[in-house]
Amino acid sequence: MCALHGMYRFADRTVSIDSVYDMVHAMCRDYAVDADRPDVVVRTTPVDIAFEESVSTDGIEYTDDYLETLAVYRKVAEAMPSFDTLLVHGSCVAVDGAGYLFCAPSGTGKSTHVRLLRELLGSRAHMVNDDKPLVGVFDTGAIVYGTPWDGKHHLSNNVSVRLRSICLIERALENRIRRAEAAEAYPRVLQQVYRPMNQGALARTLSLVDTLLALTDVWVLGCNMDRKAAELSFAAMSGRGAP
Repeated sequence: MCALHGMYRFADRTVSIDSVYDMVHAMCRDYAVDADRPDVVVRTTPVDIAFEESVSTDGIEYTDDYLETLAVYRKVAEAMPSFDTLLVHGSCVAVDGAGYLFCAPSGTGKSTHVRLLRELLGSRAHMVNDDKPLVGVFDTGAIVYGTPWDGKHHLSNNVSVRLRSICLIERALENRIRRAEAAEAYPRVLQQVYRPMNQGALARTLSLVDTLLALTDVWVLGCNMDRKAAELSFAAMSGRGAP
């Protein structure tokens, strides 16, 4: 089977993708660029597709072309720590030009909370990525980038925004928010970060998480998934009070 080819820009890096199937190129079309020299070269094979099937744990039988999209992003994520960039499992919304990244285990309600926040703030809020954004960690601050790997609701934009706060969401009967203690922030954020299989890239990832937490406010939100939870989280994280 002949490889399909495309050039794309993710997190300010040019990525060359050679794939077996076309799905990944259709998915990434809004990120396509005309470039000759990629920063990252990704090539997938049936072996990569079979690997993604073997590590799937949700019991769903995915098509090979969809599994290949996961294989492509895994290869991108393996390469990105070399450019001081992490893949984070989270939902990021930009409000008034600042990024708010909500992280939690799958099914906890981060996408629901971000939807409530967007409804609360209207045109002030813009979706960056609802599932797997890239986060660049630099001396001047952290930047969140949209990617086409954006969850079941396909909410993302090809934009970047400076990260203001990270919010760790947990279910609670009553809404409450507090600043995270350093001892809890690191393991809980790391749990939501892609950890490369390459040992060098993994070591760099651990160092980048340290830097990210030194640069960024981290909050713990206990919430019951109503509008008041969104009001509470935004008031605390933005430092502006109620919207």
